[in-house]
Amino acid sequence: MSAHHVGRRVSTRVLVLGLLAALAAGGAAGALVVGAHSSAGHRAAGGQLVRHKTTTTGAGAPTTVAATATTSTAPRAPRTLRLVAAAPASGSSAIAGNATLTLTFSSPLAADSAHPRLSPATPGAWSVTGDALRFTPTAPFVPLSSLTVRVPAGRAGVRSRTGALLPAAVVEHYRVQNGSIFRLQQLLSLLQYSPLAFSSPAGPLAPNDTAAQLTALYHAPKGTFSWRQSGWPHALVALWQPGVDNVFTQGLIMEFQADHGLIPNGSITASLWLALVQALSAHTVNTGGYNYAVANKTPPESFTLYHNGAVVLHTPANTGISQTPTPDGTFPVYERLRNQVMRGTNPDGSHYADPVQFVAYFFHSDAVHFMPRADYGIPQSLGCIELPYAAAAKTWPYLAYGTLVTVEN
Repeated sequence: MSAHHVGRRVSTRVLVLGLLAALAAGGAAGALVVGAHSSAGHRAAGGQLVRHKTTTTGAGAPTTVAATATTSTAPRAPRTLRLVAAAPASGSSAIAGNATLTLTFSSPLAADSAHPRLSPATPGAWSVTGDALRFTPTAPFVPLSSLTVRVPAGRAGVRSRTGALLPAAVVEHYRVQNGSIFRLQQLLSLLQYSPLAFSSPAGPLAPNDTAAQLTALYHAPKGTFSWRQSGWPHALVALWQPGVDNVFTQGLIMEFQADHGLIPNGSITASLWLALVQALSAHTVNTGGYNYAVANKTPPESFTLYHNGAVVLHTPANTGISQTPTPDGTFPVYERLRNQVMRGTNPDGSHYADPVQFVAYFFHSDAVHFMPRADYGIPQSLGCIELPYAAAAKTWPYLAYGTLVTVEN
């Protein structure tokens, strides 16, 4: 047998064995290698793997033809980007005033990706680090403010390095922690609403330094309070507690709220904090001084009004009868009416409709007001503090929103 024929048999056998091996291994089309020299192969320019395939001519001479492999193991880039985590967690109700907000996505982000929008607008900047977007404030958030982070989607939204996009916008919500009550009391003192003056050994903060003022809402400067006047009764002095949100502080808050277009309810809100900082910056201070009233139920019953530590009125008064007594305690004035027809039910079940004047409500349906009586100084009302006409007329301008009224025996 000639060498030509031997070579022909070998080529056919190798072809069959190579095909069976490829099928057994589940080889991919285009990666199939056949021929006597198929195992050698070489790499062409550019790194492509070039392998050899042997065929035969009509005369039986083997011919080698180069075949280029086209397989690739690189994973396909995802087309959709997802927000996978938020820190602090969305819905957190007491995040720190200087908290960094971090949004983590399913893929690394493009350096020039669009940024989320923070509302209300806050000084600070967004930055991209790998798969995360971070907002770092340069000034603290306003205490108790509600923050909304809107993450844009689509072609104009956040995108990954490979071009993956968010399919829909994402909205995250946060609520900031409360500020320092001690600082709240300081601000009310600096704005002249408190009967106590505040001083700090480090000196006052610059009113127009917004960042410093916002920082102080969480980290109150050290300092001391002192009474502006010495003539206040013990009942008021005993109510003062630095750093405590009690009725004394609530009354101060209500006075400030009434003067600055806020609902005078004594509640601490983001609007209150912001208004305090703005008032300090604008040097908008209280010019009406501080007022306080005491109703004494020891016979003969009386009503005493104080202004800036001095008594401006002392008069006989009526309080509630035993069936409907005027409650003991201290309460802030929460509503004022020049006149009104008071309607209700007497203890015997009958109804009344009494025209009254100079009305200042301090506890539920109980108010200080003028009520015509034959005499004063004994329990006669259904819980209100009744005054003679001249005394009520003089008292009413002093009983502003937040003015404390103490009822005692």
